[in-house]
Amino acid sequence: MVDLRTFTFIDILQPQTAAFLATISQGYLPITEQASLYVEIAPGIEINRVLDIALKQTDVRPGMQIVERAFGVLEVHSMDQGMVRAAGDAILQGLGCSETDRLAPRVVSSEIITGVDDYQAMLINRMRHGQMLLHRETLYILEVHPAGYALLAANEAEKASPINVLEFRAVGAFGRVYLGGRESEIQEAVQAIHHCLGAVEGRPNPST
Repeated sequence: MVDLRTFTFIDILQPQTAAFLATISQGYLPITEQASLYVEIAPGIEINRVLDIALKQTDVRPGMQIVERAFGVLEVHSMDQGMVRAAGDAILQGLGCSETDRLAPRVVSSEIITGVDDYQAMLINRMRHGQMLLHRETLYILEVHPAGYALLAANEAEKASPINVLEFRAVGAFGRVYLGGRESEIQEAVQAIHHCLGAVEGRPNPST
């Protein structure tokens, strides 16, 4: 029995989010304005079968396929939103489930740090794959469960506000997003993140 953890359709990949995915992906790299589908399941090994379904039934390109000990992750994309949605439908049919069988996102932590010190900015910059955090900027850190929703959060933040995407991690036990920018820009992005995550329908996701 496959557990559908994350099932996220992104209509338009934003420039920084697309570039970030291209930095960390090992497959066919996505570009700005493509549509994307991100799927996370358990057990992880089943992601091989899931990607096989998508590629044989639709014309999408795989950006990543990751098999962890517990979870499996895939990302596919195309300039044709309808094709990406068709890939999602094929995956759901193959798994015998519906989109709302996914886990609803749960925000584990959401923190804004204003006026970041140079030394802390240096530490953040050493671990990021995206833009840099600068002296006295505001830093935002989101932790979300399941991990896959980090991609959605980063993309929606970039849609809503001219923030800098520093890093996001959409694989593992928890997802994390790091954003930088002016305080007003971060506040706007945070509102967009919480709104989009709150609108995702799925199975209850209790903290226990």
